[in-house]
Amino acid sequence: MDLSKPTQANVEYMIETIKTKLRMATGSAMQASSFDAGKYEDLKDIYDMVISKDRFSISEVEAIVSELGRLRS
Repeated sequence: MDLSKPTQANVEYMIETIKTKLRMATGSAMQASSFDAGKYEDLKDIYDMVISKDRFSISEVEAIVSELGRLRS
């Protein structure tokens, strides 16, 4: 998938991938439609960091979820 363009489809893909990778129990509460393509670069940075790691501490997951919450529209 080409994630170089800030499209809503790319936002949806990245959010779903992040939710899956973090095994978020409340993943259904985080809808891709809540994220604006205007904050695409910030979301892409989080996505890149999440896919680069195999494991996350609880504090890392909390920080990621907090940052995603800040990016929501």
